[in-house]
Amino acid sequence: MERLRTHHPLVIEGMSGYDSRAPEPIANHIVDRLNAHWHANPCRKPVALITQGDPIEERGISAITRLVSEALSVPRFMIHLDPHIADYHLNDADQYRVELALPYSALLQHLAMIYPNSEALLTERINKLIDLKNRTRKELGKPPLQSYYRDFALLQEVTKAACRSLCGEITIIHTSAVIPPFSVSSFFEVGLDLGFIHPDDMIAFEAG
Repeated sequence: MERLRTHHPLVIEGMSGYDSRAPEPIANHIVDRLNAHWHANPCRKPVALITQGDPIEERGISAITRLVSEALSVPRFMIHLDPHIADYHLNDADQYRVELALPYSALLQHLAMIYPNSEALLTERINKLIDLKNRTRKELGKPPLQSYYRDFALLQEVTKAACRSLCGEITIIHTSAVIPPFSVSSFFEVGLDLGFIHPDDMIAFEAG
């Protein structure tokens, strides 16, 4: 945790391997957006790209984050689910350029020290959002979201909230201007609504 504290966390969120776009143009665009943002708002600490245990795929978030870390010449720090939550998660995760791996429980413990009811608040909001999305899916004739959505939405929101609290700063950007409504990334509003993440922490994918 101490090594994480000395860095500026960069979190990139987006679709996994079902993203049909070639990753190279997306990564290049993200790098351009980040450099422009950091030129106007310099980081106080060296940047580390925070990954969340995605397996390596030819397209999508894992391919994009590989390319971004190379272009920026920054290390990757990985936050992964604990074995009692998902025993496959760490083993399947892309380890490329990963210099630090921390379990979800370590970040949750830090967040709980700063915000004692944070886990309950995040869980409640995520469960409500899952219920809302499932009602929408039912109207569309689609099955409910898989049960693992809750775990990965919590991983996503706890990672960002804990990183921001621990490091005092964070940069977040999505891999698309349009967030698929039934993706894990779509739960990003939870941390914003609860105030764990500030709107200024987020960079729009498209300049505007």
